[in-house]
Amino acid sequence: MERLLEVKAHLHNLSLLVMSPVRAEEAFDYVAGLCLEARTHFLKLADAHHVVIRALEPLEQAAVAAGAGEVAQFANAALGREHARIANGLKFLSEICRELEADGCAVAVMKTLDHWPDFGNDLDLITMADERFVQNIFLHKFHGRPLTRTIGDYLAHKRSFALEGLQQEVEIHVGRLGQAGEHIELARRFLDRRMPVEFNGHTFLSPAPEERIVVGTLQRMYRHLYFRICDIPDTAKMIESGWVDYKELRAAADLGGIWDGVAAYLRIISEYLRDYRGTGLDLPKEVLTSARFGAEKLSARGRFLHLRVLPHGLALYANQLAHLARNGNVPGTARLSLLPPLAGVAALAYAVAGSSDRIW
Repeated sequence: MERLLEVKAHLHNLSLLVMSPVRAEEAFDYVAGLCLEARTHFLKLADAHHVVIRALEPLEQAAVAAGAGEVAQFANAALGREHARIANGLKFLSEICRELEADGCAVAVMKTLDHWPDFGNDLDLITMADERFVQNIFLHKFHGRPLTRTIGDYLAHKRSFALEGLQQEVEIHVGRLGQAGEHIELARRFLDRRMPVEFNGHTFLSPAPEERIVVGTLQRMYRHLYFRICDIPDTAKMIESGWVDYKELRAAADLGGIWDGVAAYLRIISEYLRDYRGTGLDLPKEVLTSARFGAEKLSARGRFLHLRVLPHGLALYANQLAHLARNGNVPGTARLSLLPPLAGVAALAYAVAGSSDRIW
C-alpha cells in the first residue's frame, strides 16, 4: 500500500511537470523532499513513461531558481544521460531505415518519434516486406541478435533484435498490426500514407497523424489496457497542431472496427489533460458521442494508469470481433478469437510463476 501511494504521488508530480509547467515549483518541492531511493524511483518512473526530458527540464529550472543545487545536479545528470541515449538511438534508427529502404524494404517509424523531445525504449518499425527478407537484413547487415519471440509475437508477426552499441531494442511489425495480427489493410495504410519528418538533422518516414492515433489506440485500448503519461502530450500535440483529418481517422478506425476505442482514447486524453492544465482538447462531437467512457476509468496500478479489463477492455474487444465477423474477415476473426484462451493461459502462468512473458 505504501509503494502504491508513492507511485500515485510520483505520477501526479510527473504529470504536473509535463502538462502544467506553471506548477513546476509544486512538483519541485515534492522531489526535493524525497530521499535518494525515492528520487531514483521517481526517475525510473519518468523513464517508464517516456517523459524524462519533458519532466526533468522544468524540474531543473525550478531547482536552479530555488538555489537547490542537489536537485538541479540530479536533474542535470539524468538529462545528460538521456540526451546521449537519444542521440545514439537516432543515429542507429537513421542507419536502419536507410539500409532497409536501400534494399527495397519500405518502412515507417511508429511511436518512437512521437514522444519527442523524449524517445521510446524501443525502435518501433512497420513494413509490408517479406519477413525472412527483413530478418536477413538484421542478421547479416546489422549483425543483430534475434530476441526470443512469445506466442503473442508470432501472432502479431513481430520481430525484435538487439544490436551492439544500441541500448534500445529494435521491434519491427511485419505485414500486420494488432495484438493477434488481425489487421492487414490497416497496416498497409501505415506505409501508403507515410510522410517525412525531421529530428535533429535526421529525416524519417512516419505514419500520418491519423495512423499514429490508431496505433496509440491499438496499444493502449486493445493490448496493454494502460496509459503512459507520454500518451497525453504526444496525442494532444497532434490534435492541437491541426494535423488530424477526422474523416481519415474515422476511415482508418472503421477499417479495423475500433472507432469506439479511438473515441474513448481521445476522450481519456482530453480529460486527463484538462485535469492538469485546466483545458482539454477541442474534439468533434462525433468523437465525444462515440466515447463510452473517459479518464474517470483510469487508476494507478503498478507503474501505469490502468483501465479495467472488465467491462471496458472486454466491450472493446467484443465490438472489434463482431465488426470483423460482420465484414467477412475470417482470418482476422479467427486470430482475435485466440486471445481469450491465451489470456487465460497468461493469467494462470502469472498466478503460478509470477510472469506471463512467454505468452505476450
